[in-house]
Amino acid sequence: MANEEPSFEVIDRRETFEVRRYQPFVIAEVKIEDKFKDAGNRAFNTLFQYISGANRGAAKMEMTVPVIQAPVAGQKMKMTAPLLQRSGTEAGSYLVSFVLPLRYDSATAPEPTDPKVQIREVPARVMAVSRYSGFWSESRYLKHETELLAAIKSAGYQPVGLPEWARYNSPFTPWFLRRNEVMVEVRKADGA
Repeated sequence: MANEEPSFEVIDRRETFEVRRYQPFVIAEVKIEDKFKDAGNRAFNTLFQYISGANRGAAKMEMTVPVIQAPVAGQKMKMTAPLLQRSGTEAGSYLVSFVLPLRYDSATAPEPTDPKVQIREVPARVMAVSRYSGFWSESRYLKHETELLAAIKSAGYQPVGLPEWARYNSPFTPWFLRRNEVMVEVRKADGA
C-alpha cells in the first residue's frame, strides 16, 4: 500500500526533471543544527513521536511521504559559480519535516507536545523535481542537485528558493528501490 503524498500536477516534463504544481499541504518540522548527513536521522525520532501520539489529544497519524530536508533560508553556504555547494563536514541549520495527512490543515493539525515540533502550511508552489534511486548519501544528493540546477537554467527556469531533499521510503527498502528527489521552487526566467 502506497503512502499518501502531497497533491500535484505535472506541468512540464523534461529529459532529466519535471515541473510540478503542488497544492498547499501541512508539515510538522524540526530545526536541527548538525551536518547534512546527520540532520535527518536526528529529527526523525522527534517527528515520528509526534505522529505516534506526542500531541494534544494523543492523535495517531499514518506515515506519509516524503520526509523533506532543506537548509534554513538565510544561512551562509559556500557559493561557487553558478551553483551552491556544501561540505558534509560543516554543521548547518536544516529543517526536517514530515508531510501530514491531507485531511489536516494548519488549524486542525494536532498541537505538538514537544516545542521543537512546529506545524506549518506550505503554500501552493511550482517545483522542479529530479527523481533518482539509490543510497541516501550527501554526495549523491549534491550530484543530483547540481544537475537539476543546471538543467532548469538551460530550460528557462530560475530557482526561487533553496533546494530540498525528499525521501520516500523506509530505511528497510532495498537501496536500488528507494525513491529520492531533489526539489526546488522555480519560476520561468522571463517571469511568466
